[in-house]
Amino acid sequence: MNKTFGIIGGDRRQAELSQLLAGDGHSVRTYGLDRWKPIGADSLDHAASADVVILPLPLCKGDGVLNCEEGAVPTADLFRRLRPRQRILAGQVRPQQHQEAESFGLTVEDYFLREELAVANAAATAEGAIQTAMERLDQTLLGMNCLVIGFGRIGKLLSCRLRGLGAHVTATARKPEDLAWIRAYGYSDLETGTLDGHLSSFGAVFNTVPFPVLTGPLLAQLPQNCLLVDLASVRGIETAENGPEVLWARSLPGRLTPRSAAAAIRDAVYYILSEE
Repeated sequence: MNKTFGIIGGDRRQAELSQLLAGDGHSVRTYGLDRWKPIGADSLDHAASADVVILPLPLCKGDGVLNCEEGAVPTADLFRRLRPRQRILAGQVRPQQHQEAESFGLTVEDYFLREELAVANAAATAEGAIQTAMERLDQTLLGMNCLVIGFGRIGKLLSCRLRGLGAHVTATARKPEDLAWIRAYGYSDLETGTLDGHLSSFGAVFNTVPFPVLTGPLLAQLPQNCLLVDLASVRGIETAENGPEVLWARSLPGRLTPRSAAAAIRDAVYYILSEE
């Protein structure tokens, strides 16, 4: 597989990705990553002319605007520069951008739908969540009561790592089968919608659910020194005046473990291309 790769926009993950692809012997062109001194810095048009165009995770940082540090690039303006026969890969593509790309005769493949990448990202997020919490806490996780809201990929891996550090883990879910798995792993379980009256003992709360879960009345039940870490793409924990500290810890792999995150994206891209 001898391809020219164009990496456009994103964060340090994409800069690291450029180095990994170049290290594998590929020609790489990049745009919008100058802050991290990537391999192959070039113009937008030249990067967009590559055989394979890799766009960020997530694709957009606003409504119809590419996730790019170097300036506002409307996705429509980018798609106008691409060709129908190119392989165009992006992460967390919204329906609007799929439709927009189709209007230009393009197909955008969502590499974040690959299970192997989603699991690797979840593992990095769980590790980053614990790092973030430990940097803010004034006590160890050993013996601490910790609540993990949501038992998807991140919730499962985070609960496991917290248990490994000696925390007492309670996890929440909505589906009976997920609650059964929580109990099977040996964690305490709560139904996500019935947290009222069960929050007074937690020293740290980690949310993975992308809709409001902890709102004003529930926040008031938490200890004042409880640390709240919101990992969801859409805030699930409200901030309240004089309430516990809330850290909105989005995109942790890109900030804390960018090289590992980049390696996972590279592997997913290679899998996609090998399945042509």
